[in-house]
Order: sequence, then C-alpha cells, then structure tokens
Amino acid sequence: MAENKKHRSGFVNIIGNPNVGKSTLMNALVGEKLSIVTAKAQTTRHRIMGIVNGENYQIVYSDTPGILKPNYRLQKNMMDFVDAAIGDADIILYITDVVEKSDKNDDYVTKLQDISCPVILVINKIDISTQEKVMELMEYWRSRLPKAQIFPASALERFNLESIFDAIVENLPEAPAWYDKDTFTDKNLRFFASEIIREKIFLNYSQEIPYSCEVSVEEFKEGHDRYDIGAVIYVMRESQKGILIGKGGLALKKVGTQARIDMEDFFQKKIFLRLFVKVDPDWRENKRELKKFGYEF
Repeated sequence: MAENKKHRSGFVNIIGNPNVGKSTLMNALVGEKLSIVTAKAQTTRHRIMGIVNGENYQIVYSDTPGILKPNYRLQKNMMDFVDAAIGDADIILYITDVVEKSDKNDDYVTKLQDISCPVILVINKIDISTQEKVMELMEYWRSRLPKAQIFPASALERFNLESIFDAIVENLPEAPAWYDKDTFTDKNLRFFASEIIREKIFLNYSQEIPYSCEVSVEEFKEGHDRYDIGAVIYVMRESQKGILIGKGGLALKKVGTQARIDMEDFFQKKIFLRLFVKVDPDWRENKRELKKFGYEF
C-alpha cells in the first residue's frame, strides 16, 4: 500500500515593481479575482492573501503593492507591507517583465540575493516580446539571482503558469494547513466591495484623482437575496469632489453602476449600492485615518 504524501503548506509572497502584472498573476494562480487590476501604477495598496487548497498542500499567496520610493505616509505604509512580505515568506515570487528596466529599485533585488527562502522569478508579458529578448532577460536574471528558479510567462495569456505552480508546490515546506481548507482569502466582504469601487475609480478618472481617493464601506447589510452597501469615497480637495461626482452626478453614477455589476458577479447576490463623496485633505498622511483604511500595522 502506497504511503500517503506529506502535507505541504506555506506563504508565497509576490513582490515586484509597479505594473509588471503581480495582481494579474495572483488572480490567475488563485482562480479568483482578489486583487484589482488596471494599467495604472499603485493600483494595489494592501497586502491581499489568496489561498489555494489541494489534498496534500495549501498555498497562501500574498499580493503586495508595487515597489516605489515613498513620497507620503500612505506610500511608506505600502512599502512596509512589501518589507513584511519579504520577512515572513516561505517562497518569494519575484515578478519582472519584458518592458521594465531591470535595475529599477535594485535594492530589493540585492535583498533577494541573500534571502534564505527559495526565490521563483517570473519574467511576465512574454506575449509582447521576442524569443531573443526573453532569452537575454533570462541570462541577465541568472547572473543577478543565480539561486532563483526562472520562468518566462504570460499571466494574461495563462502561459507557463502550470510550471510555476508545480515549482511552488515542490518548494513548499512540509507543514499542516494554516487555514481551514474551505478558506480562499483573509479579507472580508467589505474589503472586496471597497476594492471593486476603487478599481472603477482608477478606470474612469485620470491624473491625480485615483491616487487622491480612498473608499470606506460604512454599511454592509447581508440579506438573503440582496446586499445593501453604503460606501464613502474620500478625496483630498473640493475640486476633486466635483470631478468625481461629475455634471449632474453622471460620473459617480457610472462608477456606481460598474461597481454594482462587478459586485453582483463577485458576491453572487443582488446589490443595492449607495455612494457618497467626502473631503478629507489629510487622509494620506494621518495615522488614525490610515489605520481606519487598513494601512497601519
């Protein structure tokens, strides 16, 4: 009689520069849209966990904000999430792509040279590159991180994800599951409602508006057939409030409609959504406000 395989479990923390496809990759590996995805930098602000369970394994993925040089307290706290992810990882999944400058935020690559846990490096977006360019990048990264396993991939096209998944499972430590096997994330429903709204703001507004906004779900009533959700969008200036609402409230109505449709798909419930806009000039710097929004440890 064959001996049962030992159970493997661990934290696979995803780091990399903005816009390399970290959130797209995690969503593809988890099989759920847990991290919001747009073409703008700094879309991901929180550390978001997605959990994948098998009979003999549990993978706890952790998506993190893109690496940047902080200009204000919110961004500093975002980088605290990244540093914590490096410190508590069983496996680091470092994402680069075929577009970015390889030495961008090079200090984080230097950190990975001496890290004790396994590093899996993914060169993403190979679908928009050439084989010659991809081979050059693989050679470059082998010289920078000789202990890392390197995989060319396309998260968007789901190319080579199976090989990445197999490498992750092989590198997991032997351990019992950290979470119940029916758990797929550490975040609550309010969090996902606020993130869906924030994604629509990123998609519908330009310049500084998305970076000046934060969303707080103040009301979340769970009915049998419907969720009633009330959310406040915080901005930093009155002029931003006017742009967000738009003439006759049409711009905000568009955001609300798009968010409601996505929420109904995500929650598999009818959604009644109310949006309000408030001005809070100091929310990106105020420790108490950032704690309310989940950015303070």
